[in-house]
Amino acid sequence: MLAFAGNSLLCRLALRGESIDPGSFTALRLAAGAAALFLILKVGGQPLSPRRDGSARSALMLFVYAAAFSYAYVSLDAASGALLLFGSVQATMIAAALWRGERPRPAEALGWVAAAAGLGWLLLPGAGAPAPGGTVLMVAAGVAWGRYSLPRQRAAAPLPSTAANFTLALAALPLLLPAVSLTGGARISAPGAALAILSGAVTSGVGYVLWYAALRELAALQAALVQLSVPVITALGGILLLAEFPGPRLPVAALLVLGGIALALHARSRRARS
Repeated sequence: MLAFAGNSLLCRLALRGESIDPGSFTALRLAAGAAALFLILKVGGQPLSPRRDGSARSALMLFVYAAAFSYAYVSLDAASGALLLFGSVQATMIAAALWRGERPRPAEALGWVAAAAGLGWLLLPGAGAPAPGGTVLMVAAGVAWGRYSLPRQRAAAPLPSTAANFTLALAALPLLLPAVSLTGGARISAPGAALAILSGAVTSGVGYVLWYAALRELAALQAALVQLSVPVITALGGILLLAEFPGPRLPVAALLVLGGIALALHARSRRARS
């Protein structure tokens, strides 16, 4: 979870200081992630076959997530961005479940309503609201990551699949050129490049390896609940590392969003056991 929170902190640190543009950060992050995962698989004796293990749709969702994530953090603070991302991912997951015909029980529905109220409170117009453009982009990143994650729940070998999709996502990098041009062109300094590579190779690549290893030891509910710590870790990191102190809206929104999701996940787990 520290690695996942680190993605937000590293991206915000790089873009807030304008040491790299969002498009270049995205490109270096995806390339470093692909390289790190390829090396990890090679050391483990697992061959990588993008055509066999990956898919064009999943790779596109991964690219959309990474690009929207980077551009969102130009105007969002780390804590608000992480909460918006996490809430959007969970909303995408529950929407997919409803589409499949699942119907929530009252306690689960109450949890999702509380989470939605928390996001609504965060986004109310006025002082303290996140930047509208960054909000739209981070919600798009969350939806894309949620869509990307759905097949991973069923994948027999999620790590080779993730490595393959990182590799395939590199083919979509030319799509960034118009955005890079419209935002002043590419700019890359050594510190900015280092932060992007660290985000791709360590907090993304190695982070996924650790996560998939942990999943083997965690029950589904434990795995879901432990992810609730990511926005909290990000907020603390934003205070300590970036001196970004959350406004009065964020703690209330975080309590509603994370508490509501915890309630919904617990209710869903009880329903599954019964």
